[in-house]
Amino acid sequence: MKRLLQIPLALTVLLVPLRAEQVKPNILFIMSDDHATQAIGAYGSRLAALNPTPNIDKLAKQGLRFDRVFCNNSICTPSRASILTGQYPQSNGVLVLGEPLPPVKQYLPNEIRKLGYQTAMIGKWHLSREPAAFDYYCVLRDQGRYFSPIFRVRGKESWPKNTIQMKGKHSSDAITNLSLDWLEKKRDKTKPFFLMHHFKAPHDMFRNAPRYDNYLEDIDIPKPTNLKSPPQGSIATKNLGSGLTKNAPWKLGMRLKIPDDLEGEAYREACYQKYLKRYLRCVKGVDDNIGRLLDYLEKTGELENTLIIYTSDQGFLLGEHDLMDKRWIYEESMRMPFIAHWPEGINPELNGAVNKWLINNTDFAPTLLQVAGSKKIPDYMQGKSFASALQAASKPTDWRKVTYYRYWMHLAHDLEVPAHFGVRSDRYKLVFYYGQHLDPNNKGTKTTPAAWEFYDLEKDPHEMKNQINNPEYASLVTKMKIQLNETRNKLKETDKNYPHIRKIYEAAQ
Repeated sequence: MKRLLQIPLALTVLLVPLRAEQVKPNILFIMSDDHATQAIGAYGSRLAALNPTPNIDKLAKQGLRFDRVFCNNSICTPSRASILTGQYPQSNGVLVLGEPLPPVKQYLPNEIRKLGYQTAMIGKWHLSREPAAFDYYCVLRDQGRYFSPIFRVRGKESWPKNTIQMKGKHSSDAITNLSLDWLEKKRDKTKPFFLMHHFKAPHDMFRNAPRYDNYLEDIDIPKPTNLKSPPQGSIATKNLGSGLTKNAPWKLGMRLKIPDDLEGEAYREACYQKYLKRYLRCVKGVDDNIGRLLDYLEKTGELENTLIIYTSDQGFLLGEHDLMDKRWIYEESMRMPFIAHWPEGINPELNGAVNKWLINNTDFAPTLLQVAGSKKIPDYMQGKSFASALQAASKPTDWRKVTYYRYWMHLAHDLEVPAHFGVRSDRYKLVFYYGQHLDPNNKGTKTTPAAWEFYDLEKDPHEMKNQINNPEYASLVTKMKIQLNETRNKLKETDKNYPHIRKIYEAAQ
């Protein structure tokens, strides 16, 4: 049975992740793209019985699984920027896809190098500018190919001209080959390492290595209970989104080559089954390659004192609300997997335990810096370290009561997700859909109605019933609106540069 262990707060001052007599740990930060908690066995979802992730599950069983970790913007580039900076998008400047993170703002590798670590970034980068803050890098060009991927490397010519290609390789295998090569041949073994190993998979459109073509072929993939329930929460979201039906705006079925003679539920079912099988085949490839990394660390004797983190840059909708992709503030989209494995550093009583602190991706950098021996987290980082959780410490009394989320894009990429922001507490979620493009003069994108939504996640975990107008929740709604405003002010997110958005929000108070 999973357990949440705590000790008295008075003792937490004695619990530092890095003990004085301990050699600094290596840090292996493994991140996949769009790997939802539903597709990880350790999280116990409807897909767990398929056993898609035995190696990741092993990390959780022998380490600590975090249950309430959320991104502040469920889209690749902004989430990655928040992980590297410890800052929210409005502070680091990466609000939407395509915005760069210059080397001067690549704070995590810059700071961890000062602590004596050798740093490397291998795999999917997706932040436009050169990852020059790392000692070594070998990163995919832009989004990256699934097959025969091309990587950019540091070289004699300026970024991004130096490239290598792994011909005939699937990206998950190629990225792992590159990391194993760096670990074995290229690093300075007199120093602890900080390696960010980033898979492209299972980002859509999912393409697996051929050896997985028959994986799950004859299996009926379990469906979410709300597969046939597109968003209905308010006038702001009613029937929006890109689903699995034939006429959905992103035309997923057409992309998957679902037979056009199928109609109605038969079409949706065929679309869902093919979509999930392709996704899970990519997940299987990720998990098998994680097994290769674990085998290497065990062979070299470094597994015991390596902090291994497994996470994803955001969650993903796998048919819930009849939706695909991410972007939404729905749980499946904003929730990130986060598993920590470190035999010499995590309290052994925590093996297989579950942490329920309210954490977001701005907290990753401060936590890793504290584990690496930093005595003070830089003031410019907005996240908080949760390193003490690795020692079963009680949650600090000043820990956040809500986590903030904002999707800055609006109806982008034919996915019909309106711009919105909100806060999630341990039990409740408050969302404001303002439905406006950042550029008020943008003529190519329509506006959508503004509206509030409020969910009781304990009674309604699938977020099917908007309670914003339920008098039983009136006091809680008022409280969370205050928390939302306080959080926005603290983060200096007053939309002063977007008066057309601020006007809509003020009118909705």
